[in-house]
Amino acid sequence: MKRVAIVGGGITGLAAAFVLHRARQEGKPVDYFLIEKEQRVGGKILTEEIDGFVIEGGPDCFVSEKPGVFNLSRMVGIEDRIMGSSDAARRTFVLSGGRLLELPEGLMSLVPTKIIPFALSPLISWPGKIRMAMDFFIPPKKDDSDETLASFVRRRLGQEALDKIAEPLIGGVHASDPEKMSLKATFPRFLQMEKEYGSLIRAMLAAKKRAEAYARKNPPAPGAKKKTFFMTFIKGMGELPEAVYAKLDRERVVLGQTVTGLLVREEGGKKVYTLAWGEGQKGDFDAVILALPADEAAVLMEKVDRQIAENLAAIPMASSATISLAWRKEDLPVKLESYGFVVPLVEKRRIMATTFSSCKWAHRTPGKDFVLLRAFVGGARNQHLVELGDKELLQLVREELADILGITKEPYLYRIYRWPRGMPQYVLGHLERLGRVEERLRDFPGLYIVGGSYRGVGIPDCINAGITAAEKALV
Repeated sequence: MKRVAIVGGGITGLAAAFVLHRARQEGKPVDYFLIEKEQRVGGKILTEEIDGFVIEGGPDCFVSEKPGVFNLSRMVGIEDRIMGSSDAARRTFVLSGGRLLELPEGLMSLVPTKIIPFALSPLISWPGKIRMAMDFFIPPKKDDSDETLASFVRRRLGQEALDKIAEPLIGGVHASDPEKMSLKATFPRFLQMEKEYGSLIRAMLAAKKRAEAYARKNPPAPGAKKKTFFMTFIKGMGELPEAVYAKLDRERVVLGQTVTGLLVREEGGKKVYTLAWGEGQKGDFDAVILALPADEAAVLMEKVDRQIAENLAAIPMASSATISLAWRKEDLPVKLESYGFVVPLVEKRRIMATTFSSCKWAHRTPGKDFVLLRAFVGGARNQHLVELGDKELLQLVREELADILGITKEPYLYRIYRWPRGMPQYVLGHLERLGRVEERLRDFPGLYIVGGSYRGVGIPDCINAGITAAEKALV
């Protein structure tokens, strides 16, 4: 019987545990053991229902172009719970010069694919628009070296596109500084598009044409749910980890206990891994999956391999917080009819973005008389704000929303969720660092280090990483 331990009950660890659970049900000689330090599963996926409000503490959606969430949901029987974002409010704004300006229709990733809406948009100045159009004529970079997201966008589309589009939309999602983000580690497809088409605009237009042709040839089945770019679950992203957890054998899951040590020894020509957790508990395993953030994995790897530990510890982590606030509609001076707004760093504000949660997603409030908003604070350049007390953080957000949206009334309710060192930073050199870790791990067959700190922060990426590690552990 092969014994496999999973350390970490976030979505990565849960996906790994489910693969092993299913293999066990199919009669394969494997046993699994999942240890999670919190009293709940899900990691950064945290959904709470409070007074009829569905409130997300962490991610509120996933990207539908990657199949990981669909596949796992299908396996645990909740695929029918997936829903798309609202069509009625399909607009996003950018704070520019203190005003909320709509992102032009047809903007794909960073690139305009519809000329008239982009030409008429006041978001980008005419010199900025002309500079973005120069992408058609700028030759691709000759060498294959990495560069920062800021360098790439500045080179191909100009400074204004970086300040008003790339930084708030892309850097904000990753809570990262575009001046340090590794393009190869975060958006390698941009480099591929440049290499293949010589122009981002040309590549996006080609992609749009292919998508339209595919949609014509493959119309949705009658009654099928519409697929949107961002999707979630009817009662929030927390449905997914809870559904996976419900399928596992409870006697093989330990919550509320921290793994305090990892040692390795040679026995009978193979590696045996000893885990210590809780108060003096220990166990031997044939394989161990560390589904942990890089800084936590680094601590456990100290006595296994110092070089692996040092490389993991060198991955920067940024802190952030989400603040959800609800109001009665009658208390708002403005009508909210969009997905929300993002805030460029050049605006020198104290929030990164605000999502109009009840506009973007259905089933988020107890009735039509309420609205639910969610503000984001912190990130790579403003981590100190996350350390403010609850009163100070709430006051900060209310002051920003009062200035931007004119909302001055006391909120009906609010919830604050802090994620200290919760967002890994894929800075220049990230892939080389991972290469060194993976090279050293070859000396430790059966030991896997996976999760959002390494090769993809999105939920689908984390699911795939957990599944892949479990499949390797079964061999």
